[in-house]
Amino acid sequence: MANDKDLIYSSPQAKVEDFRFDARVVEVFPDMIKRSVPGYNTIIETIGQLSERYAQDNTNIYDLGCSLGAASLVMRQKIKADNCKIIAIDNSPEMAERCDIHVNAFKADTPCEVKQGDILVEDMHNASVIVLNFTLQFIDPEKRQELMDKIAKALVPGGIFILSEKIYDQDVVCKDLLNDLHHNFKRANGYSDLEIAQKRTAIENVMLPDHLEIHLQRLSSAGFNHATPWFQCFNFFSLIAIK
Repeated sequence: MANDKDLIYSSPQAKVEDFRFDARVVEVFPDMIKRSVPGYNTIIETIGQLSERYAQDNTNIYDLGCSLGAASLVMRQKIKADNCKIIAIDNSPEMAERCDIHVNAFKADTPCEVKQGDILVEDMHNASVIVLNFTLQFIDPEKRQELMDKIAKALVPGGIFILSEKIYDQDVVCKDLLNDLHHNFKRANGYSDLEIAQKRTAIENVMLPDHLEIHLQRLSSAGFNHATPWFQCFNFFSLIAIK
């Protein structure tokens, strides 16, 4: 995995282009995530624990929007169930290529297949664990319920869905506070105000977060009877839903 520092937005840009998961981002992605997403390591470690607990024999494990494969890697290390297979999918060719190299550089009993593709159209079935880690926010809002329905249908009884996202608070005062705390987090990790402002411009048209209640409503509509947030730091959260 690359260890380069994220300097993408460190110089003034005459026109800030929409954010893309291209080769430039791939090279600095580990640093970008570490310095931008509070609690990311805790989320990844817990995905490993949850996959160990809920993975069932003879089932598939899906990492949707896998990026460089952090969730896939920890699941490969933790899963004890027999005859499981991890299927990691990302629509970015650059991400998928690097993910395959990274995840399969480590030996583990659970195999991992990395695919470049659209999670809205890729087949999913016989799944005991499905992970959607900071991916739904980049999908067309009109297609998000469709994806939740697809995930619920793919899970076997007792299967678990893990969803991590950036959210916004419906209360404007609380929303502004959480945003300020997140920006302070990024400053503490070395990002300048210029970098923060240009990154915000880059993602404002491509990353469209929801509030928590919308996520819970979608899961209920998809048929999940058990769903609860298990983690939140500022405006970043993760929830679990059990079929």
